[in-house]
Amino acid sequence: MKAKPCSNSLAVKISQVMPPDTNPHGTLFGGKLMAYIDDVAAIAAIRHARENVVTASTDSIDFIAPVKAGNSICVEAYVTWTHKTSMEIFAKAITEDLITGERQVCATAFLTFVAVNEDGRPIPVPPVYPESEHEKLLHAGAPVRAAQRRERRQQSKQFTEIFGTEYPWLRSK
Repeated sequence: MKAKPCSNSLAVKISQVMPPDTNPHGTLFGGKLMAYIDDVAAIAAIRHARENVVTASTDSIDFIAPVKAGNSICVEAYVTWTHKTSMEIFAKAITEDLITGERQVCATAFLTFVAVNEDGRPIPVPPVYPESEHEKLLHAGAPVRAAQRRERRQQSKQFTEIFGTEYPWLRSK
């Protein structure tokens, strides 16, 4: 497969934050922002792979600043690194006060998506290469983040074995 630049996968979504999307503090629900990030990251992954994808993991979503009702929220995402069937996507969310023009990064996240065929089985993705300084920085750190993901996944599997599917209130003490 022919390698593609990170920039080819760039996806952007801009929305105005309306009152039904906010919590009692008048700021955007964190879950709503998480959904925006997942949506835009999925588009970036599909653009890169030109295949269907599934979310494999979200490393973290760091909420840095609140997003107020009436502000806009802009989520940008692109593929920073690939493995055989998986892609790491970096997402950045920026809030803008539409009256004053003040802009602020309000969240960042790393997500992993896997390309899948019609049967839901993983399929290969093209390699990606960085061009800009930001892309090079993210690309260079990706193997370390991938190793951390593998470790965290192993811990998650151990927890599933320990805690199982029983309802906690029915478990004997």
